[in-house]
Amino acid sequence: MTSNRPNRAPEVQVAPKEAYVWIWLPQALEPVVAGRIARKGQTYVFNYGRSYLDREDAIAIYAPELLLKRGAITPEPPLDMAGALRDGSPDAWGRRVIINRLTGLKGAASYNVEFDELTYMLNSSSDRIGALDFQSSPNQYQPREQESATMEELLEAAQRVDRGEPIPPSLDKALFHGSSIGGARPKALIQDGDQKFIAKFSATNDTYAVVKAEYVAMRLAQEAAGLNVAQVRLTKASGKDVLLVERFDRVCVAGGWTRRAMVSALTLFGLSEMQARYASYSDLAHIVRAQFTEPQATLREIFGRIVFNVLVGNTDDHARNHAAFWDGFYLTLTPAYDICPQPRTGREANQAMLIQSGIQGDDRRSRLETCRLSGSTFLITDREAREIIHNQITGIRNAWNRICDEAELSKVDRAFLWKRQFLNDYSFQDYKDNAQINS
Repeated sequence: MTSNRPNRAPEVQVAPKEAYVWIWLPQALEPVVAGRIARKGQTYVFNYGRSYLDREDAIAIYAPELLLKRGAITPEPPLDMAGALRDGSPDAWGRRVIINRLTGLKGAASYNVEFDELTYMLNSSSDRIGALDFQSSPNQYQPREQESATMEELLEAAQRVDRGEPIPPSLDKALFHGSSIGGARPKALIQDGDQKFIAKFSATNDTYAVVKAEYVAMRLAQEAAGLNVAQVRLTKASGKDVLLVERFDRVCVAGGWTRRAMVSALTLFGLSEMQARYASYSDLAHIVRAQFTEPQATLREIFGRIVFNVLVGNTDDHARNHAAFWDGFYLTLTPAYDICPQPRTGREANQAMLIQSGIQGDDRRSRLETCRLSGSTFLITDREAREIIHNQITGIRNAWNRICDEAELSKVDRAFLWKRQFLNDYSFQDYKDNAQINS
C-alpha cells in the first residue's frame, strides 16, 4: 500500500497552556471534570474544580500527592508534574505516533522533536490506561476515539511508524488509538466483544520471536509460578505474530465500560523519569506495608515476581512496569504485565529496579541469591524464599515444552531462549542450593 500524501514541512505547534482532567469515578460509565492542569514555566500546577470538590462521591486522583483540597497543588521537586497525572500521558511509542501525526516527520528526522507534556496529553487517544483523560474543555467531554481497522491494517500502520515510513491517511486515525499506551514497542488497542486488549506487534529490528517469548513468559508466570498476571493470547496478522494482552483497567458492565484508576510504582515512589534508576523493591515493600490492601499476600506476590523476572531474563522491570489500582482510599496491586525476556549480550545482568537497598549496600544483580537475601524485606522466611525459588524453577522446567507448543515456538527459538533468557546460568550464581536445584 502506498501513500499519496506529500512530504510536508513540520508545522509550528503552539504549546497549550492548560488542560482539563476528566475522571471516571468508581463504577461510573461517564467521566466528570475533576480539575485543571496549567503550565507555569517548566512546572505543571493542578487545581481541583469547585464543582468536583462539591461532589459527595469525589475521590482524590491520588493521595497524598493530589489531596482533595482547594487551591493550587504544585508538584514536589524534582517532579514537574504530579506523577498520577503523568501516568496518563503517552510513553515512547505513543509519542512517536503523535510526533508523526503533528509534524509529518518520519524516521530519524523525528528523533530530535519533542513536545511539552500537555501537547502529548491533548493529542493522544482518550482510551488511555487508568481512569483519567485530558481535554481542552471543562464543560464538554469529546473522546478522541479510534476509527475501525482490521488487525492487519493496524500491524501495517505500526510497522510503517517503526520503519519511519509515511502512514496512509486511512490508517492514521486507527493507529492513533494506541498512542496513549506506554512502552516502546509497536502496539494498538482493540476490542473483541466484552473484552479490551492491547495488541503488541513485532518490531522491524527483532532478531528472534520477541512476541512469542513474551507470551511464553506470561503463561509460565501464571501456570508455572502461580503469579497473578494479565491474561494473554496469541494471534496472527498478515502472517506475523501479535500478542493480545487483556486490559485489567476496564470492566464491561450493562450499559458500557467502567474504568479502574491506576498509579505506577514510579508515582508511588515520588520519582521522576530521570530518577527511575533509584527505584527499589525494598522501598516498594515499605509502601505496600503502609498503604496496600492485603499487604502480606501482596509482599509475597511481589517477591515471586522478582524471582520470576530473574529466572526468565526480564530485566525491563522498571517502575512503570509495576502498578496499583487506586479506589480513592486504598491501593491494590494490579496483575503483572510486560514480563518480556530481554536480549542478553553477556553473562551478567541487572534488574532495572534495585532488589536490595539499604545500609548493607545496593544490589540489582539478576541472581537468585540476591532475591533470597531480600526475603525478610517481604516478610518471608529464608525457608519460604527457597521454597518459592525451587517451585518456580521446577514449574518452569515442567511446563516449558507444553507452553512452547502452545505458542508454536520453533525449535530454533526454543534453543535460543532456553538457558539464555529462561533459567539462564547467571541467575544461579552463588545460590547455595544451586548444586541441588540445578542438577
